[in-house]
Amino acid sequence: MPAYVTLLNWTDQGIRNYKDTAKRGEAFAAAAQKLGGKILSLYWTVGSYDLVAVVEAPDDETVTAVLLQLGGVGNVRTTTLRAFGPEEMQRIIAKAAG
Repeated sequence: MPAYVTLLNWTDQGIRNYKDTAKRGEAFAAAAQKLGGKILSLYWTVGSYDLVAVVEAPDDETVTAVLLQLGGVGNVRTTTLRAFGPEEMQRIIAKAAG
């Protein structure tokens, strides 16, 4: 299943409600599962981003729906990167090499 690395920053609302962040993480995982995705890992970080999530979803549309739902709550803004595992990268290299 395709993987996505999502970088998250709290909004003003999100930081005001920081005490609920672990519960919000659980709700994020449950919502992703309902839509057909899976949160592989969720980390709270120090630096340019407040959280990092690794998400699996069957396709770009599903992960987009998951992240739209998450963003719609108003606690975070996201930047998402499609990630490729070793096997996927080998197939990409084989295609590129012709």
